[in-house]
Amino acid sequence: MKRLLLCLLLLGGIRLAHAQYYKTDTSSRSGFDPSRMMIGGSLGLVFGDYTNINVSPLIGYRFSDLFAAGVNLNAQYASEKEEYGGRTAYRYQYTVFGGGVWGRIYPLEMLFLHAQPEYNHVSEKYTDYTVDPKLTSKTSYGVSSLLLGGGYSQPLGSGYSAFYIMVLYDVLQNVRSPYQNRPQITAGFNVGL
Repeated sequence: MKRLLLCLLLLGGIRLAHAQYYKTDTSSRSGFDPSRMMIGGSLGLVFGDYTNINVSPLIGYRFSDLFAAGVNLNAQYASEKEEYGGRTAYRYQYTVFGGGVWGRIYPLEMLFLHAQPEYNHVSEKYTDYTVDPKLTSKTSYGVSSLLLGGGYSQPLGSGYSAFYIMVLYDVLQNVRSPYQNRPQITAGFNVGL
């Protein structure tokens, strides 16, 4: 218990010291402030026997120092193959297109809680090259997900630009979810305009 209290006091102290370097007085502004716009997302590239290309842009608005929200898009392609004797035996390919909305609450300037309900359309293709003629099966379906979690945001400069890293988990656990039963670790940049 003493360690937890010490950690909370340390984080609070860091927050107070960190706040001195950033303007926090936005009371003089009213209406839409373009500097509070957030554009960012993540990009993932893996090539080889397993290929994965993931482009997930997001756009949002920092409504206050405590709350931000916006929309996100998902586009993902993956392909995996198994080879035996130098020849491809099986190939599995899938694409994911979708998106949703997201919201963040910043209890501390650097830490946030994140919620992201989304809907994705998934197309799968499985090809078996071990039989003649080759066998191919295709499936497509829609699936809902609710990603919950939190993260750390490190401001870059004096605006709302930041590097972030977060851990999310799909709490709906639909058996066809592209996130499956594992945490999603994401890092990226939000660029304030």
